[in-house]
Amino acid sequence: MKRMSNRKALGIAALAAIVPAAVFGGPALAQSSLAMLDTLERGGWEIRFRDGAAPRKICVRSGRELIQLRHSESGCNRFVVEDGNSEVTVQYTCRGNGYGRTNIRKEGSNLVQIDSQGIVDGRPFQFSAEARHTGSCR
Repeated sequence: MKRMSNRKALGIAALAAIVPAAVFGGPALAQSSLAMLDTLERGGWEIRFRDGAAPRKICVRSGRELIQLRHSESGCNRFVVEDGNSEVTVQYTCRGNGYGRTNIRKEGSNLVQIDSQGIVDGRPFQFSAEARHTGSCR
């Protein structure tokens, strides 16, 4: 029997860890906790877009709702690009509906700046917005 090199064995083990998520389309949140988002106030938030679009109200339960404002479906694969104390950047792919990259900068537990761009329904999007905590969810 031929013996496998350590390098080849490590490569096969890494591939075995990646393939199930890719094949079965399970959501992935790579290597980071996004703890900064956990420090945001829970409840109602209003998002004001800098391009003059109508404000949007959302209910924030974990802070992660701010990552995919243009992709509302769950199950998107996420890759954390930056995971800092006051800023996070997440790149995500929603199978069959495009992708996005969102940067969220915390100015306080009730105020964040959001920049996002990507593709949704085959069309590009880009926006900058400010989100503020407004109270309880309604």
